[in-house]
Amino acid sequence: MPNLGGGNKCGVCQKTVYFAEEVQCDGRYFHKSCFRCMACKKNLDSTTLTVHAEEIYCKSCYGKKYGPKGYGYGQGAGTLSMDTGASVGLKPVQAATHCPTTNVNESKFAQKFGGSDKCPRCGQSVYAAEKVIGAGKAWHKKCFRCAKCGKSLESTTLADKDGEIYCRSCYGKHFGPKGCGYGQGAGALANTQ
Repeated sequence: MPNLGGGNKCGVCQKTVYFAEEVQCDGRYFHKSCFRCMACKKNLDSTTLTVHAEEIYCKSCYGKKYGPKGYGYGQGAGTLSMDTGASVGLKPVQAATHCPTTNVNESKFAQKFGGSDKCPRCGQSVYAAEKVIGAGKAWHKKCFRCAKCGKSLESTTLADKDGEIYCRSCYGKHFGPKGCGYGQGAGALANTQ
């Protein structure tokens, strides 16, 4: 079809774009009414526009369709997006089922290069993200509690005995000196449970 009007062709509808209704983007011309996201059809401007291989998208749809996928790539800090991307033409991928290994590698090599410490409380592996050091051992943050009262501990406020850790209060109550003058006799403040 000959270009009788002499104007540029719209990148979406391929009709002539006249100067009064022209929007330029990436060396192409669009009608103002055609300058919309290819997926959600929202109007675009220079701050919301993203171009991908002759197609124009808003930043949100572009991220859903072409951006990184998986945990940690939500739409804001600390979010997990549950959007499957079906609205922008993505097919959901089924994750393979997780099969944990039963092979426990206790070799010296594994202990030195990549093997993990075992938590003395629960016996499970302790990885760097959840490790707390106390009494010369690596503990899970959730296991780093007093063996008697369950109070959460800090490495500077614990007492240990026979491989277990205690808060100072429980340690003194159960393993400290007993008798007159040590908080057990007359005139002492007793904390009974």
